[in-house]
Amino acid sequence: MTIETPAVGRRTVLGAAVGAAALTSGPALAAAPPDILVGAVYPLSGNAAPIGNDARVALETAAAIINGHHDVPMLLGQGGGLPALGGAKIKLIFADSQNSPQIAQSEAERLITQDKVVAIIGSYTSATAVTISQICNRYEVPYISAENSAPSLSEQGLTWFFRPSPTDIAYQASTPSLAVEAARLRAANADVLMPSSYTNDAILLVRSMHNVGYTPKAIMAQDAGFIDPAFIAAVGPLAEGVMSRSSYASDAEKTRPAIPKVNALYKSGTKGKDLDDLSAREFTALQVLADAINRAGSTKNTALQAALKTTDIPGNQTIMPWKGIKFDATGQNILGNPVIQQYQHGAWHTIFPADVATADAIWTVGT
Repeated sequence: MTIETPAVGRRTVLGAAVGAAALTSGPALAAAPPDILVGAVYPLSGNAAPIGNDARVALETAAAIINGHHDVPMLLGQGGGLPALGGAKIKLIFADSQNSPQIAQSEAERLITQDKVVAIIGSYTSATAVTISQICNRYEVPYISAENSAPSLSEQGLTWFFRPSPTDIAYQASTPSLAVEAARLRAANADVLMPSSYTNDAILLVRSMHNVGYTPKAIMAQDAGFIDPAFIAAVGPLAEGVMSRSSYASDAEKTRPAIPKVNALYKSGTKGKDLDDLSAREFTALQVLADAINRAGSTKNTALQAALKTTDIPGNQTIMPWKGIKFDATGQNILGNPVIQQYQHGAWHTIFPADVATADAIWTVGT
């Protein structure tokens, strides 16, 4: 965490200098509106740090577009800050969860009580989202669940929880070995495998299947680790033909014209990485929050909550292939339809639905 040293003395000197200039040069410039502080809780250290640091860049990219002048064809893409608040800028304050639910909870509380953030975005894993969402609800501060996918999160009865992206299914993560499961799949000769796994487990599963000689006719994954670029890097040609549900479609440029500019800005901060399913959702989470703050015309918590509840963003104003973003009573986006992608010849291609598809499905898996 970066600790900023208060600059009280510097502010005093600046104020005096501006005052002196006003006496000799005309009226002083109007004071800039205060920054809007937004907290972000992600694993910035430990084994999930690469994902957390990509999330940092995704959120910083969104803030740079909203605050700057990049002229991106999307909601708030013209920049200049938030117009309803006099051009106020979004300022992100990051906290390291270390991928621990307990640390995530304490860091979220610190962001609320000490840093005075108006909302929190997070947090990669659903386990950390549980504790963050509950502490946000206690303090009546909105929690924007960027990529947490467990359906149970929107079933907690929390009135300060908002999730723009689709939900998923639950499973026991961090399995040390999947050799037995791979052998059972081979014995059953299952035609289609539908796994839901974080990155390490997805890698382990595909390698285990290869080791026992099991090749299904299709793998239809439930997003998560299968869409992570680290999965592709680790399994190489074994990924060929894998299909996966995805919240993001990098090849949907015709219907989502903001993708090229956003991706280029993101790549500049990640040493050449492209936006993926996770980082695109994280980017969109800040866009949704900023839109709500702008429509509220205030950072007051109840005004922000009311604005989030009335969110109605058309899909083509985002980088996501969704119909749009509109929350139900539980805080779940009801317009967040995912797409199906397939890894073909070294790249992901959208194969469903037809209006955004760029390739036909290939019914082979691995090599």
